Amino acid sequence: MSTTLDQAWGSDPGAALPVAIEVLRRGPISRAEIGRRLGLSHASLSRLSAPLIERGVIHDVGEHSNGRVGRPSRLLDIDASSHHFLGVKIRENEIIAAVTDLRGDVVDSVTVPLAHRTPTAVVNQVKELHSTFAAAHTLTAIGIGIGGAVHDRRKVISAGFLGWDDVALADLIEQETRTPALVENDVVALCEYEDWFGFARYDDRFAVITLGIGTGFGLVIHGRPIVGDDYGFGLVGHWPMDPTGPLCQQGHRGCAAALLNSDAIARYATEALGRETTFDETVELASEGHPAAVRIVHDAARGLGVLIAAVCNLTLPERIIIAGEGVRLAMIGHETLLQQARELRDPRAQTPLIDYSSGDNIEWARGAAVLAIQAFALGTLAPVQ
Repeated sequence: MSTTLDQAWGSDPGAALPVAIEVLRRGPISRAEIGRRLGLSHASLSRLSAPLIERGVIHDVGEHSNGRVGRPSRLLDIDASSHHFLGVKIRENEIIAAVTDLRGDVVDSVTVPLAHRTPTAVVNQVKELHSTFAAAHTLTAIGIGIGGAVHDRRKVISAGFLGWDDVALADLIEQETRTPALVENDVVALCEYEDWFGFARYDDRFAVITLGIGTGFGLVIHGRPIVGDDYGFGLVGHWPMDPTGPLCQQGHRGCAAALLNSDAIARYATEALGRETTFDETVELASEGHPAAVRIVHDAARGLGVLIAAVCNLTLPERIIIAGEGVRLAMIGHETLLQQARELRDPRAQTPLIDYSSGDNIEWARGAAVLAIQAFALGTLAPVQ
């Protein structure tokens, strides 16, 4: 793929674009499968795919047999290594950066302490990371993920953990790196990865719940994350779970922030064990069967089950993906959260598929990179002025 995708279609970009995107997202893929998914006849697909093959946008990678009688299928694919993208996740105390290929697979990464929380300092750190990675990879674009409210993938409206309001982050990064950049809420970015390349790439409707320093929620319907002006303020963190539970910092009793956030769980474990304890240590102790840690983790899992039941009842997802650095809590408490979710739903209702991400912080940076991949692939990546 030697040119940007939108330059490669020829005279009919609108018709050819879905074919190339389908190959990018799901390749290697047979022509028959592309035709089925896009509702194209064999003749129409051949007409659209032939110029893409001629221009090197997609490639015929040979035959595949599924073991059935008949001719093997010929598969189409893209060269994922032809372009690289930088994904950056900005946290309260560190920056996680990853270089991915055209399919969002990580080929290089680093985590560095956040030197200072001012926009100027953060942009300078991103510039340094860009320079370091650019020495080894030609970077097509940059995606930034941040825990906050974002407008038009350009401006951070609010990021409380950094003390930011109305920061034109994408513009600032473009000025310093001379590379196209986008910024988005980190949970939305993670949803975009799961939709294009992850667990949910064949689903029409799915939800993502993230666990860690905060509790996040994202809903995707027909490839579009459901967002609005209030998205990014951490609203799901105050979803009520236990009317007799502890208070969060805003005074809500038994909400997600009070029951699921990693700092709250570490605080409960510290009180129960009589010594300073971290979230990770608490989860590890629970996995080893420590009674106090088991109780704390399964209490949190029950709260998560309440949230899952609400998500299922209100949005009817085909799949729920649980992600974030706190995902191991949910994995340990899997049966507990499932039982709680089922108790709060009609017994005739089906439980959607529940998948767990790796829990590695790199997944946040990979999600950010997919923002840039999408813009590049769809031809919406604006050149730096």
